[in-house]
Amino acid sequence: MTIQGAYIIVDIGTGNVRVAAASPDGKVLGVAREDIRYEKDPLYPDALQFDADQLWDQVLRLAGQVLEKVRGYAVKAITATSQREGIVLLAADGSSLTGLPNIDHRGREWESMIADKSSMYRITGRYPTSLFSALKLVGIRERKPEMWKDCSTFLSISNWVEYKLSGVARYEHSQASETLLYDVAQQQWSPALCRVFGLDPAMLAEPVASATVLGNILPEVAQQLGVPVDVKIVTGGGDTQLAIKSTRPAVDDMVIVSGTTTPIVKLTGDYTLDGEERTWTSRDIENGRFIFEANAGVTGLNYQRLKEIFYPNEDYEVIEKELAENPHTFCMASLGSLLADEEVPLTRGGFTFPAPVSHLLTRGSFVWATMLDIACSIAKNYRILAEVAGHRPGYIWGCGGGLQSRTLRQLIANLTGKKVQMRCGYQQSSAIGGALICNEALQVAIEMDDVTEVVYPQETERYAGLYAEWEKTRSYFRNIQA
Repeated sequence: MTIQGAYIIVDIGTGNVRVAAASPDGKVLGVAREDIRYEKDPLYPDALQFDADQLWDQVLRLAGQVLEKVRGYAVKAITATSQREGIVLLAADGSSLTGLPNIDHRGREWESMIADKSSMYRITGRYPTSLFSALKLVGIRERKPEMWKDCSTFLSISNWVEYKLSGVARYEHSQASETLLYDVAQQQWSPALCRVFGLDPAMLAEPVASATVLGNILPEVAQQLGVPVDVKIVTGGGDTQLAIKSTRPAVDDMVIVSGTTTPIVKLTGDYTLDGEERTWTSRDIENGRFIFEANAGVTGLNYQRLKEIFYPNEDYEVIEKELAENPHTFCMASLGSLLADEEVPLTRGGFTFPAPVSHLLTRGSFVWATMLDIACSIAKNYRILAEVAGHRPGYIWGCGGGLQSRTLRQLIANLTGKKVQMRCGYQQSSAIGGALICNEALQVAIEMDDVTEVVYPQETERYAGLYAEWEKTRSYFRNIQA
């Protein structure tokens, strides 16, 4: 009997830690997850951090649970992916000093040190803010001098996981794109950008391509996990990039990654920038390819929180059934999703419906309005990307857990006028992307399942009217905020 191979994919998102096992043909064999524990840092107005050692213990524990599910398989490789702007600071002896997630904004006070933000946009592909790693580092230097004195280097969270597994510290290119220290077009660290922040280029780890074999797993970690010492550790990349890879797109394709947030991206073959500085451009994990991106923000998180309020004891199928039975079109929402052409995000939001309250208003009305808000935000960002970079194909690829909603898939198709296509296993896109990366690294040639679900646009004129109503609703809440 032939023992089948398997890969382990560690995925550190904004909200949780996931470890998955997948076969080389992209079948997800098991998943274990836990929430990440964040703590506020009182030295800053808006700072969050995590205990990196505690996170590593979670990774080992979840990996052990997943390995129990694949006892009949031979683990061949492990890779990692993570939230793109999160980092871990390391001391010279390799110990972890602290973890700073993407939602940490300790550097906001020092944004003014960037004198020419437009010049930085041209080099880094993104308008510089405290979201990105360089300003997190500045925040540590300015308020925590003892920690800064001990800091030798820093890594993206996924590269840190790979370092803990292999002992090799490298910085993958798609993750380096999120630091404000990396020249995206030239595919290298920028000494000039380091000077802007007063950072020593010597602290930057050597860049490395995704799907690079860093080496074998460290013997002590192999023993902890109960895997062979010849398991390969493979460089992964940003979580958006791995999710995109699962759809197997081509240059000029658009991809929607529907998760806690919703990046909308176009794959380009050259370095594309928006003259109005509304978008991000990053390195893809495919060599020679770029990610041209707008992001609709915390869409999935909004939906999850509304479910907890209106459907606390029901599963998502109950919601879908109720949404299918009633149109709910008289309720509109604006819940703080992001649009690339708005300089200031909405901080006020809510629902609007005719008064007095109608007997037709149900809990489904509020969830449907939430779905429409998400879909309209995606459609608006899609239009901005298409306006700058064009989009010829008659379809958009979709992946991520948020697209399990049939209602959301149909709304996106109706509002964009494009078919929405999803590969088999789209719900676990990062795990499948990780399997594809491991295949490349180990030079495993295997055919993936090409079964594709397609959602066709319907009633586009009617939904153009709903889109106009949504714009009025958003404008109403923006005026309240002003």
